[in-house]
Amino acid sequence: MEDTIILYPSPGMGHLVPMVELAKLILTHNPSFTITILITTAPFDTGYTSSYISGVSTATPSILFHHIPTISPPSSLTPLELTFALPRLYNSNVRHALQTLISQDSRPKASVIDFFCNPSFEVFTSLGIPTYYFFTSGAGGLSALLAIPTTHQTVVDKIKDPNTSIDFPGVPPIPTPDLPEPYSDLEGIPYKSLFSAAISMPKSSGVLTNTFTEFEPRAVKAISDGLCNPSLPTPPIYCIGPIVANSGEDQEHECLRWLDSQPSQSVVFLCFGSTGLFKAEQLMEMAIGLEKSGHRFLWVVRSPPTDGGTKSSLAKPEPDLDVLLPNGFLDRTRGRGLVVKKWAPQVAVLSHGSVGGFVTHCGWNSILEAVGAGVPMVAWPLYAEQRFNRVCSVEEMKVALALEESEGGFVSAVELETRVRELMDSERGKRVRERVMEMRDGAKAALGEGGTSRVALAELVESWKKG
Repeated sequence: MEDTIILYPSPGMGHLVPMVELAKLILTHNPSFTITILITTAPFDTGYTSSYISGVSTATPSILFHHIPTISPPSSLTPLELTFALPRLYNSNVRHALQTLISQDSRPKASVIDFFCNPSFEVFTSLGIPTYYFFTSGAGGLSALLAIPTTHQTVVDKIKDPNTSIDFPGVPPIPTPDLPEPYSDLEGIPYKSLFSAAISMPKSSGVLTNTFTEFEPRAVKAISDGLCNPSLPTPPIYCIGPIVANSGEDQEHECLRWLDSQPSQSVVFLCFGSTGLFKAEQLMEMAIGLEKSGHRFLWVVRSPPTDGGTKSSLAKPEPDLDVLLPNGFLDRTRGRGLVVKKWAPQVAVLSHGSVGGFVTHCGWNSILEAVGAGVPMVAWPLYAEQRFNRVCSVEEMKVALALEESEGGFVSAVELETRVRELMDSERGKRVRERVMEMRDGAKAALGEGGTSRVALAELVESWKKG
């Protein structure tokens, strides 16, 4: 165990994949380490996790997966509440697993826990394991999280006023409707869990975040300068990104062959994460907007949610495009548009030379993938912290344009058409494109020899080696 690092991700692919990519990054520069990843299962697991893990185990034998015995959580919790409540429910099983893994004379070099797994912080530290947090989003989100105890009263006073905003260190003012989902109930499990994490993280050995300094310099400086919560110590911050997954993607997917036949930077790609869904009326409106824009498009379409929400798993039936899209739409747009059912290899698509724009839900992984490929975005957030990410990517990083939503989050065909044209044809779109290209080069430099992210990772590993 002397050369072992233990990683503990939150269940769900959006957190497991970045943690595995972190493991690969550590091993690339430090092959002498062994990495053990603790795996807990969530009731909403779609079954993709096990096939993903088996692929990683085959490709990278130095990454070991230790499955924690599954628990049955209370059925009364919503999926969001469950995401925050599960780690505490798993604590005793995690403690038992760690006690099995370590012996009196051999302890892991360090552990890195997902910030959602904050309840396990006390378990790891009580066993004498130096513990770090991995914040899977950017420095702006980390700044807002660390500032929760400081901003709490302001939020209480303002939360019911949709025409006001909250100031967090190092990011633009965040309008109250754009605060992350847990802020919708200040007495709820999700918000209280974030509050608890904001108290614990400063006591940790350090915080890793999936960004690079050049992308979010103001937020990184605000955190490092201790502006988020002056009454608590400032933990060391390691910006080690962008960490982007590209393994296991289908490089032979039909959409990549279709892109081969399209002109350079001419195609707008529309994709909304592994769980983003739209109602049938919204899909119809999107189709009208895309057709009227006159631009080439590649659009990933899923079946609408049965419960009217915007989140679900990939384990839904294939969408019936003849029912969901306008009559004759597929024929009229044949050649300049391609609709793909359920899934497309996003990193490969964004990296393709024919793609010139990306309409995205603003998940942090998707933002980093677009920046890494130099593709400008139209921001259409759906849930979680995506509205917060939109404010930052549009106003701070300036790598995206914002869609205007009407009541209930509905986006009209005219709005989508306007925004696509603006991104692809206008001076403003050109500036966003130039900016994202600049950030693409910045990301490459950060990860390269002597780059800020490479140096941060080296410092982190050095601190582990010294113990």
